[in-house]
Amino acid sequence: VQLQAFGGGLVQTGGFLRLSCVASGITISNYIMGWFRQAPGKEREFVAVVDWSSVNKYYKETVKGRFTISRDNDKGAVFLQMANLQAEDTAMYYCAAGQILRTGIEEPSDYDYWGEGTLVTVSS
Repeated sequence: VQLQAFGGGLVQTGGFLRLSCVASGITISNYIMGWFRQAPGKEREFVAVVDWSSVNKYYKETVKGRFTISRDNDKGAVFLQMANLQAEDTAMYYCAAGQILRTGIEEPSDYDYWGEGTLVTVSS
């Protein structure tokens, strides 16, 4: 199983990036797909999640209205569109797949598979 995330980069404050994550070895339609991030010296934190059929989407409060999560089950991919990026969005971004989230959508340990991450740097 492999989750490959890409699309990160260096962007100025207020800029835009679109992250992609492509899964192989699993059928992502069987998984809830999420994005997490980890800034230097901080714990990994939840960013956004989308359910199996894209009916339900949830976001970290501070990214609501700026980030949009989506998925394409036919392509085995999940996306994170990020607009109006701020310095505090600087982090390594990880995609994750989970079948049963026993604790909750924001708990990293509930997810079964993780990508290696893609770095997002927002400069002021």
